[in-house]
Amino acid sequence: MLLIVALCLALAAGTGWWLSQPLRLAAPSVDLSIEAGSTPRDIAKAWVDAGVESSPWLLYQWFRFSGQSRQIRAGSYELEQGATPRDLLRMMVRGDERLSAVKLIDGWTFKRFRAELAAAEGLKPVTAGLSDGDIMAQLGMPGEAPEGQFFPDTYSYAKGSTDLAVMKRALHAMQKQLEAAWAQRQGNVAVKSPREALILASIVEKETGREADRPMISGVFNIRLRGGMPLRTDPSVSYGLGDQFDGNLRKIHLQTDTPFNTYTRAGLPPTPIAMPGKAALLAAVRPAETKALYFVARGDGSSAFSATLAEHNRAVNQYQRSARNPGKTP
Repeated sequence: MLLIVALCLALAAGTGWWLSQPLRLAAPSVDLSIEAGSTPRDIAKAWVDAGVESSPWLLYQWFRFSGQSRQIRAGSYELEQGATPRDLLRMMVRGDERLSAVKLIDGWTFKRFRAELAAAEGLKPVTAGLSDGDIMAQLGMPGEAPEGQFFPDTYSYAKGSTDLAVMKRALHAMQKQLEAAWAQRQGNVAVKSPREALILASIVEKETGREADRPMISGVFNIRLRGGMPLRTDPSVSYGLGDQFDGNLRKIHLQTDTPFNTYTRAGLPPTPIAMPGKAALLAAVRPAETKALYFVARGDGSSAFSATLAEHNRAVNQYQRSARNPGKTP
């Protein structure tokens, strides 16, 4: 009897010692993605196959006798040097996944958005062979143009996640932000729907990076929309040129009619021209009260606003003598 007790105590002591010892790894860190429905035995073997230099049977017994094996969560994990068996199980039970992040910038186009996702570390490019239309169909919005539909923000994801999953989160985020902005709209705004607000917000976003100027720029555009005037906004014309635009907007471009040429056509363009941020969304539906009909970039990030054409021409001569600036709205 005493021998059995002694053996049990020795086994317990040995087990306690093993649980507190760092696991040997075949590399500085070992990555593993655990799929939903994996059994504790499968998970133990998968860790060994991935580079944990231990007995899969021993790991499995630890998972089993800990009483927490059913609490192991699916996900993507990274085990680093120095981690013990206790650390390994705790990580999986808590769901402490290895996360990466992709940052989407205000004013980016959908094309730039796709390129950023394609270059993101550990993100599966399941949309690589899909057209823009195919992607929108996958996201449950068939026939809808993708431009402007995704909210620019920083999105964290686990290794092995798909680019489509990140797109879905960004899409839902934009829908929530747009809904919240639309609920705060002023009664005299020229835009008549959330979709129109999104289009105007994308133009405001591209016209200036200065947050303080956005309500004023929106105010100018709201006056023009209410009066049936062309918006005459260069960023929309540039967007309509697509890959033909080389960064230099010329007079011939302003005279060439496209659906996005707001010099030749009154009203809003058919779709957004970029991903607007929260400030631009709010500016689109809460424009500043102003009599200004014109604005021009000063060259320092801010804009000069004018109520008359004569004032505007003087501002153009002062700030834009050398070359036409994309931020200028004649």
